[in-house]
Amino acid sequence: MNNELDERNKFIMYTTDDGQVDIEVRLEDENVWLTQNSMAGLFDTTKQNISLHIKNIFEEKELEENSVVKECLTTAKDGKNYKTKFYNLDLIISVGYRVRSVRGTQFRIWANKLIKEYLIKGYNINVKRFKNNGGGTYFEEVLEKIRDIRSSEKVFWRKILDIYATSVDYDAKSEQTREFFKTVQNKMHYAVHGNTAAEVIFNRVDSEKENIGLTNFKGNMPTRAETEIAKNYLSEKELDLLNRMVSAYLDVAEINALNMHAMTMKEWVKELDGFLTMTHKDILEGAGTISHEKALEKAHKEYDKYMKSHLTQAEKDYLEIMGEDIKKLK
Repeated sequence: MNNELDERNKFIMYTTDDGQVDIEVRLEDENVWLTQNSMAGLFDTTKQNISLHIKNIFEEKELEENSVVKECLTTAKDGKNYKTKFYNLDLIISVGYRVRSVRGTQFRIWANKLIKEYLIKGYNINVKRFKNNGGGTYFEEVLEKIRDIRSSEKVFWRKILDIYATSVDYDAKSEQTREFFKTVQNKMHYAVHGNTAAEVIFNRVDSEKENIGLTNFKGNMPTRAETEIAKNYLSEKELDLLNRMVSAYLDVAEINALNMHAMTMKEWVKELDGFLTMTHKDILEGAGTISHEKALEKAHKEYDKYMKSHLTQAEKDYLEIMGEDIKKLK
């Protein structure tokens, strides 16, 4: 693991299953040290923004520079050693209270909650710690979730999305997460059959085809809701390939957790792209040519035409009688 990743894994902010923000800190000699780059990653902002906040903290005498900063030699990608400034937990917390970002807000929610507990209950703030040799509850929970996903009966692409829910910046309520899930689903679909989820619905739904083009549905007749689900149009071969790809990708996710590598949603997308490249699959760029709304509009129209042509004589007679009764009421 490179220095930057190792640094970031010392301070992990993530959202728990109940929607609460939690933080784990790996302490060394009762402290933790991060570079400006690592803090930028932690709070999802730019290094320039972090640098400005640090400058203001020192100018306002909130902290003394010589007590919160140390210089160490670090090895860069070019193999050379450079002096790099590291900042301790006091400064990380101060920066967290100044950063204007979603991650900064999450940090303040977490910190304020602990301060309130400290003031009301009178006990010391308990920042969860995990030592180099000891692991930590965060990674244990990620591993447990991945193994639970693997053994579940969920549709394969949903298993992939559940992996992303272990991201340190995951927030089920955010618009970013909803868009992110669409991106992941579309990348998996595109890798298997060259279409996004919307495109496969739009291209394959057809009232003239058997079962309106569906290959998977419950009961004797497809329902309107079933025409809206992309995987219901996939062939047996495509479904099998998608299942195998998900199984292999779960292995990648588990290896990351075993290596105690905390992942953001953006990093999971890059990981997925790398995985698809390794399997010699095309990688989707953009959102595709067909919108979700356009795909559903066509699916509904084709479904209505399909149902009209597949009504039994009794059903047709019933609708005709109902129509005449309505006319009489008018």
